Amino acid sequence: MFLNFFSELRAAKVPVSLREYLTLMEALDKGVIGRKVEDFYFLSRASLLKDERNLDKFDQVFGHVFKGLESTSELIDDAQIPEDWLRKLTEKYLTEEEKAEIEALGGWDKLMETLQKRLKEQEKRHQGGNKMIGTAGTSPFGAYGYNPEGVRIGQDKGRHGRAVKVWDKREFKNLDGDKELGTRNIKMALRRLRKLARDGHPDELDLSGTINATARQGWLDILMRPERRNTIKVDLFLDVGGSMDPFIETCEELFSAARSEFKRLDSFYFHNCLYEAVWKDNLRRRSETIPTWDILHKHPSDTKIIFVGDASMSPYEITMDGGSVEHWNQEAGATWLRRVVDIYDDVIWLNPTPQKYWDYTPSISMISDIIGPTRMFPLTLDGLEEAMRELGR
Repeated sequence: MFLNFFSELRAAKVPVSLREYLTLMEALDKGVIGRKVEDFYFLSRASLLKDERNLDKFDQVFGHVFKGLESTSELIDDAQIPEDWLRKLTEKYLTEEEKAEIEALGGWDKLMETLQKRLKEQEKRHQGGNKMIGTAGTSPFGAYGYNPEGVRIGQDKGRHGRAVKVWDKREFKNLDGDKELGTRNIKMALRRLRKLARDGHPDELDLSGTINATARQGWLDILMRPERRNTIKVDLFLDVGGSMDPFIETCEELFSAARSEFKRLDSFYFHNCLYEAVWKDNLRRRSETIPTWDILHKHPSDTKIIFVGDASMSPYEITMDGGSVEHWNQEAGATWLRRVVDIYDDVIWLNPTPQKYWDYTPSISMISDIIGPTRMFPLTLDGLEEAMRELGR
């Protein structure tokens, strides 16, 4: 019935939040009032109501939900507060004005230097602070709090998109290359990038040649020829995990189409930005990586390079040594991207983030400047067609 009360208030347009509801449940659990409905009425009104203009709506909902009830004993005994809801109470929620008052430490070097100091000083668990490594605070180090520029430690996923480095073990899932496409248009767009040639073993009947040779010789003369194949060589680099999770289905469709259209396709995974190593299997990305230098040395310069990613990350991940959120990279991501552009003439970046939002993320502009201002395309059908035309020039 408590949950029903909360739902009815929301339905009546009374602005109550989950945090306020959990505060009410916590007060009941600690027995701050007696078991009379009247006591519960005043407690719930104080906990949930923020504006006296909603008092009439609150009274109407309260009377409707708890009509004829004299004691809350039975309700309190049966009330079960979900554990994940209680855990949410430890998270830090701030208004935009409060967020604006919290200052960053002042850059990557200062952040790393301060983190080393905190690791030496830390002796116990901290919560709600603004200095040590802890939870639900405004410190640059920890989890479930807020800081405009910090290191996320021990949190399952991002909340504000502000972390410049993540200190945690993260597991990613391989894209499904056998996924059936929702539309054939992706394949049709990829077919713009074709260079057909006959090479290899002659395993296809040359019908017109056979007819001509038979007519000239006077007997059946069967001729064979190699199958026409797309000779375009493609390296596909796929950003995976983190902010790319909402785009998994779109990327799977693209990956599946690319595998069917490009016979000479090599695919690799990376996270956020290209660094010194990539991998083919996300389950083994810690133990079976491929040095990026090996790819640059072995794959010829006429290979078409396609990056797929939202290019949304901390600028430090692009510009700084050690800026990667996953490991300590010896060289900046920008260095590796420039090497790719220097070696290969045909490089594009497909971005699943809607193009109208690109200007709001500095890292997108930074990567676009590195690979070429006309080489980043939205991952849409029109964007794919433009991208294939760019690669086919």
